[in-house]
Amino acid sequence: MSTQRMTFAKAINTGLRAALERDPKVMLMGEDIGALGGVFRVTDGLAKDFGTDRVVDTPLAESGIVGTAIGLALRGYRPVCEIQFDGFIFPAFDQITTQLSKMHYRSRGRLNLPVVIRVPFGGGIGAVEHHSESPEVLFAHTAGLRVVSPSDPQDAYTMIQQAVASPDPVMFFEPKGRYWEKGDVDTDADALAAASVLDGARVLRPGTDVTLVAHGPTVATALRVADAAAAEGRSVEVVDLRTISPLDITTVAASVRRTGRCVVVHEAPVLYGTGAEVAARVTEECFYHLEAPVLRVGGFHTPYPVAKLEHEYLPGLDRVLDAVDRVLAS
Repeated sequence: MSTQRMTFAKAINTGLRAALERDPKVMLMGEDIGALGGVFRVTDGLAKDFGTDRVVDTPLAESGIVGTAIGLALRGYRPVCEIQFDGFIFPAFDQITTQLSKMHYRSRGRLNLPVVIRVPFGGGIGAVEHHSESPEVLFAHTAGLRVVSPSDPQDAYTMIQQAVASPDPVMFFEPKGRYWEKGDVDTDADALAAASVLDGARVLRPGTDVTLVAHGPTVATALRVADAAAAEGRSVEVVDLRTISPLDITTVAASVRRTGRCVVVHEAPVLYGTGAEVAARVTEECFYHLEAPVLRVGGFHTPYPVAKLEHEYLPGLDRVLDAVDRVLAS
């Protein structure tokens, strides 16, 4: 096994490179992804190695990017679109939710649209307005889309390749605040031969007292919470959702049946968020095992704040630990 230490961004770059090498119908599209390599340098070097016919710098028009990708997919290509920042995705919302998500259903299964839309999302970078959104639940609410979010470099490397190979349209949410964090990546492993991780949660850390459910950028926060709780004699089990739609409630419910308590954390506002769906499903599946109500920790129901207030908005160690304390006190 060849394991390399690389950043989250480099892991996605390496996975995209493998997908481009594997299938000549794979192509990348987005604003400044070619010569510049993207604003986060995730596509760095790919235009040089695969050419500008396959790594395409597009106009600043998100609706046009996704609309073009839909047409290319109908002609047999596998486009991977980059939305430069999460808050820029809304001009493409119509194309994604009324065309991309529905074509397979509309054609009674005769047409597939294997389009991946990469979305750097979440906070933690001190950016200005429209650059730190967490809109994943808007797309999870739309039938016909896979909505996934890796939390570490190994999953990023594997999941981007599986997303490109999927016959379904995939919304691929990348926690931009984690782009520069490093982890071990097995680059020799065949990502397509491995079991699919596009629809399966995983238990990252076993525990006995409370289940802490997270995805994307908050998984690292959840692991820090588990460490802090362990120092105080409490055992926290951390579940990484990986996928928001479809939701792997089986793995989550199995964990909650063991622990009897559940806290869900995400950066998006708590109101109507992913945590609401997880809490409802856990309550339905595990009602007689719960020792306390399911609690949610997330952003507030306000527009994303200016950079100097970001640390107050994002669910950090103290706020999540407080929720853990409250469920254990019930």
